[in-house]
Amino acid sequence: MKYQKHTAGLTLVELLLYVSLSSIILLTTIFFLGSLLDARIKNQTITEVEQQGMQIVHIMTQALRNAENVGSPAQGASAAALTLDVIPVLADPTIFDLQSGVIRIQEGTAAPIPLTNGRITASALTFQNLSRTGTPGTIRIQFTLSHKNPSGKNEYSYAKTFTASATLRHP
Repeated sequence: MKYQKHTAGLTLVELLLYVSLSSIILLTTIFFLGSLLDARIKNQTITEVEQQGMQIVHIMTQALRNAENVGSPAQGASAAALTLDVIPVLADPTIFDLQSGVIRIQEGTAAPIPLTNGRITASALTFQNLSRTGTPGTIRIQFTLSHKNPSGKNEYSYAKTFTASATLRHP
């Protein structure tokens, strides 16, 4: 009887080698994609905090520059709220404050409007009146924004302190 050699097919060793190589490639790809997703989330978190902070700084400095007078804080003092005497009667006074982690603006008798969204928490809002007698009002603004992170994941953890100052155009 003659034995015939069959060359078609895979041996068990070859099959195990192919399966292990495929598993390594698949796990590396999954890890890489997971890292890309985490980096994307972190970038979105940073962008959201920075965009809202810059928008709030812009709104506050514009209102301050266009105001007629600073009502509060008094000259040389600091306060958690800024009260401005503004030209449009319906928006007088304009008040910026912090309530329950939200920076707000209130114009005249209208209801306060939040300047931050629900994913951002604001803290440490301070206004320092740097004015001197006989000069237009100069106010230093400082606040911290942080992204809410209920899950405790690193990619959602980001906080930044914003500082700006502005001077009245109408002394």
